[in-house]
Amino acid sequence: MRFFAKLVFLCNCCFIIAAILRVVEMRNSAKGNSNLALKFQPLESTVVILGYGAILINLVFVLMVLYRMAFKRTTGIPRNLLWFNLLMFPVQVYYLFFT
Repeated sequence: MRFFAKLVFLCNCCFIIAAILRVVEMRNSAKGNSNLALKFQPLESTVVILGYGAILINLVFVLMVLYRMAFKRTTGIPRNLLWFNLLMFPVQVYYLFFT
C-alpha cells in the first residue's frame, strides 16, 4: 500500500505540472506564439499521460483507503501523503468535468 501511495503521489505531481503546462501553452497560443512550454516533447508527453492517468489511479487509491477505513484496518501510509492524495482527488474531478 505504501508503494501505491507513492506512485499516486508522483502521478498527482505530474497532474499539477500537466495542468500548468496546459495554461502556459494556451496563453502562448492566444498570443500567436506557437512555441511549446517544454522544448523536449517526449518529457512533456510523459508528464501529460501520467498527469491525466492520475485521475483513475487516484480513484482506485481513494476507494482502497475508504475500504480499509470502513473495516478499521491501518493503511501504513504517512498522514501527509495520505491527505495530499485524498485532497487531490476532488481537484482532479473538478478539473476533468468543469474546465
